[in-house]
Amino acid sequence: MLRQKGNDTGATVTKTISLVDGHHAIYAEHVIAQLEGRWNYGNHPILNLSSVAAGAARIATSPFRFGSVYHAEFSNPAAGESGMLKPNSRFTDLRSVTCKDGTTTDLTRYPARAGNDDLIMLVNSPATEAQPFAWTAVTFPEGYVWYQLKNVADFPSTLFWLSNGGRPGHPWEKRHLGRLGLEEVCSHFCDGVDISREDRLAADGVPTTRLFRKDQPVRLPLIQAVAAVGPGFGQVKSITPVGPESVRILGENGQAVTVPLNWKYLKC
Repeated sequence: MLRQKGNDTGATVTKTISLVDGHHAIYAEHVIAQLEGRWNYGNHPILNLSSVAAGAARIATSPFRFGSVYHAEFSNPAAGESGMLKPNSRFTDLRSVTCKDGTTTDLTRYPARAGNDDLIMLVNSPATEAQPFAWTAVTFPEGYVWYQLKNVADFPSTLFWLSNGGRPGHPWEKRHLGRLGLEEVCSHFCDGVDISREDRLAADGVPTTRLFRKDQPVRLPLIQAVAAVGPGFGQVKSITPVGPESVRILGENGQAVTVPLNWKYLKC
């Protein structure tokens, strides 16, 4: 457990990480207390795929309403930075995202687009009885899947930071290669609280801040986990609950694994 108090807001953030015998998972929660007003927030795991062959890792997510490339230049050309995706373009399929030159690219395969750093945001579909959580997943060619589960009401959107050598300045110096940030957020992309409070996605029904009350602590749980899979498992097609203590991970070629996981941790 780690607790920190903000000097500016007076709020406290308590982070607790838990492990369960037999579960290949990290159960992590942040409890925010004594905070007042509308704020944005998110988590920022980064996967290192720099040793993976180009396009060999497969990225997947649970259903999303729409996706959008960052609305401005995420990588600043004036600083010698480079991004490939067309700013502010929308899409509904990760396999067909518009580039600046008018072509399309497949974001489900990584590493890719060498020499570029790009940012996208997906707006997750609401939870249902059959699919009570949202997920992101990456299948590694070494024979395992990394995946993250969340409650959509807590984190309505997912950011992809696709960092593959597009930034020459310090500290990156074009050496930040094959990194993939899969960030669960309640925010307007990576923008600060002032922009997030503008509710730029209100017409789409997408919250970019959350209302906090000093007398109402807010718990924000996430699960990050790994599962071994067989050769040819491919891209994850679904992650669904199997009773209260396990999930079933289905691959694109029909293979499936069922692993122990307390997915109801997200609801406690």
